[in-house]
Amino acid sequence: MPADAGEEVLLGVDTHKDVHVAAVITTLGALLDGRSFPTTLDGYRQLLDWAQSFGVLRRAGVECTGSYGAALARHLRAEGIEVTEVNQPDKAARRRRGKTDAIDAEAAAHAVLSGRATAEAKTSDGPVEMLRLFKLAKASAIKSRTQAINQLKSVLVSADAALRESLAGLSNPHLFRRCAELDAQHATGPAAAARHTLRLLARRIRHLTDEIDDLNKRIAEAVEVSTPGLLDVHGVGPDSAAALLIAAGDNPERLVSEASFAALCGTSPVEASSGKTQRRRLNRGGDRQANAALYRIVLSRLRWDGRSQDYLRRRLAEGKTRREIIRCLKRYVAREIYRLVVPASTPLTQTDSAA
Repeated sequence: MPADAGEEVLLGVDTHKDVHVAAVITTLGALLDGRSFPTTLDGYRQLLDWAQSFGVLRRAGVECTGSYGAALARHLRAEGIEVTEVNQPDKAARRRRGKTDAIDAEAAAHAVLSGRATAEAKTSDGPVEMLRLFKLAKASAIKSRTQAINQLKSVLVSADAALRESLAGLSNPHLFRRCAELDAQHATGPAAAARHTLRLLARRIRHLTDEIDDLNKRIAEAVEVSTPGLLDVHGVGPDSAAALLIAAGDNPERLVSEASFAALCGTSPVEASSGKTQRRRLNRGGDRQANAALYRIVLSRLRWDGRSQDYLRRRLAEGKTRREIIRCLKRYVAREIYRLVVPASTPLTQTDSAA
């Protein structure tokens, strides 16, 4: 039954590749209607018009805003709708109610209404989204190049002795260049096939190397556009910066504090206290790519930065292990990066900058 024209309603969407299932509820939690829409621009318009026909729509809970729901989330934000990222319902609720797309869509709306879902969805419409796509292409190119190099060397192992001896002792760049210039016209049988294969693989490696170099340049440029000065931070390279920015998103202001960014990167300890036992355990959640980026930054600083080396020696003297010290430094670095990613945050204190 439609709500009053001036009454606020909430939208919940269970997203899929070809179809999105939507549900509209009142602010009291009553289900008004549910319907499926195609994942097209026209389908997004139909979904929004349908939801707004029940009342005033200001908030929406959308599942998978980083994949299947990314385009819909952008469309809703462009229309002034506040989009909240909704995780899948907990297992207890799913056991009670069962599993259908309509139930999931209604649960997404209820998650926003109850406050269980509070995370603002990433906008994915700026330089950080460019970084994500460039990183995706680079990872694929690196994997393909590694495979091609392994295949080239495997072919070379079983090639005829004369060919192996002519290419022996060469560094990789010289080996690939020589293989790319091989001529198979005067050879026959397996020898000709080996020369032809080596030439194809070497040229593929050279092409992939050019592709990776181009992507490295584009990643560095996108990082500078997104967060000027981030690459000037000691130990932060383009890949590490990209991983941290991708974790924060194009709208890092959604992270309300440096503690939330640390939790997002998996560098905040998790309470594990019970009864008389008061302790914390290692956080194994968060974005693991961002966590690995912080680890690389810390290792770089421990090798080249005098302040970090002094900190390591001081903490070792206090009885801390090297692993515990690295965890502390990762938290310090996460705090420093947050102050750059979200410029409105407070300046670093003298204590914060010790790492």
